[in-house]
Amino acid sequence: MSKILIVEDEINISKLIQDTLSLANYEYDCSFDGEEAMKKIGENSYDMILLDIMLPKLDGYEIVKNIEDSNVPVIFLSAKNDVSSIVKGLKLGAQDYMTKPFEPLELLARIELRIKKKEKTEYQIGDIRVEIDTRTVYKGKEIVYLAPKEYELFLLLVKNKNKVLTRDVILNEVWEINAEIETRTVDYHIQQLRRKLELKDKIVTVNKIGYRLKGE
Repeated sequence: MSKILIVEDEINISKLIQDTLSLANYEYDCSFDGEEAMKKIGENSYDMILLDIMLPKLDGYEIVKNIEDSNVPVIFLSAKNDVSSIVKGLKLGAQDYMTKPFEPLELLARIELRIKKKEKTEYQIGDIRVEIDTRTVYKGKEIVYLAPKEYELFLLLVKNKNKVLTRDVILNEVWEINAEIETRTVDYHIQQLRRKLELKDKIVTVNKIGYRLKGE
């Protein structure tokens, strides 16, 4: 499920966007000023950012310039409808620009278009390559055969490289079960990935919390 960050300081507009995303079953987080937005961007992985320009503490232009992951698509949602503002936003790296007021259905259409363009079909970690379409994992030129849950767990780690994933999150995302279930199954699958992919030093145990895949 795609997750979107809404950065909008006007409560009513933020609520409208939230309701719109809920209709399409998108997950979302909300920020109401620029500094809070940068903190969330640094701590979480998002598939898209919906970004106002005129924000407290740090404006939308500055946020776009400071986003480290250039693969995250940004759509500006702003009351600034002059050509120079639109051109500036697009030149700074935003993929789209909508002026307020906007039609919720049009917003959903643009989100879907941008997220589809962003979807990756392949991931590379060192000498390991993951092909999404065929669910195949290569180490160098050799195929490494992973059980279905091993593959899903490894893909989750890859998509969130350098981020700590708690056992609760892993259980929910891979096994779709809650934290009340025994978590040793996670530890077992981690051991299998370390062995099969020779990642003993790359899949790091975060004591009493979970795991992190170290990436370049």
